[in-house]
Amino acid sequence: MNRPLTAARAHRVIVNADDFGLDLDYNQLTLRAFKQGVISSATLMANMPAFNDACELTLQHGLLGRIGLHFNLTYGAPLSPAMRHQPLFCDPQGQFDLNLRRSALRLPAAAAEALREELQAQWQRCVDQGVRPSHIDSHQHVHNLWPVAAIVARFAAQQGVPVRLARNVGGNIGPLKRLFKSALNRRIRWLCGAGAQSVCTPRDLLEGFRPPGVIEVVAHPTQLAEGDFGDDYLPAQQSLEQLLQQALPGYQRIAYSEL
Repeated sequence: MNRPLTAARAHRVIVNADDFGLDLDYNQLTLRAFKQGVISSATLMANMPAFNDACELTLQHGLLGRIGLHFNLTYGAPLSPAMRHQPLFCDPQGQFDLNLRRSALRLPAAAAEALREELQAQWQRCVDQGVRPSHIDSHQHVHNLWPVAAIVARFAAQQGVPVRLARNVGGNIGPLKRLFKSALNRRIRWLCGAGAQSVCTPRDLLEGFRPPGVIEVVAHPTQLAEGDFGDDYLPAQQSLEQLLQQALPGYQRIAYSEL
């Protein structure tokens, strides 16, 4: 998966909308952003109430190959029985309530197995609806936790798809965090490869950062007036499309499957 970077690939950007399937309104907003060309990719939450609707929209509007899995360990109920009884991940009612320390380096064997089963269940639910994910990222960046990252990356390698790297662009990444992210991203690349060299938010672009290589912009679109789109990461009324055009002129927007 780690192919040489060519001049053509160096001017490509994946604009990915997270949280597809969260609710019906957000599904429609995501679809409009696709139709207007603002986003080129989205990731699907397999355990959310509007999951089936998101899958139907994907199939109806020719979005196969542009939809990944937004692996979720922090919101709602798990899809696998074992996960509901794991106190590191769920509360006594069997709802997600992540209690894994960010400094954790490994998981107990039972928790690791439950995590693998949950990842498989969320992936398989997409496949069963006819939507095979093109890549994997995660809700609230849980796959950036060291022991979770290894499980997700190995699973992605088995499926032949890439994993989003940890955000590695921005002025608020201190030396220690940058060191950790570099090690984490090297590990992800080694285990499964990665399609984008740089990962940033729209706010990073707004603040003047210009990432190298193939870029993924992690987006959470919002609706502005007159059909324009903002983003959760941006100030109110800041146009996401205008920002992308100004920050990345000439960049082709693609999906992971087009790399």
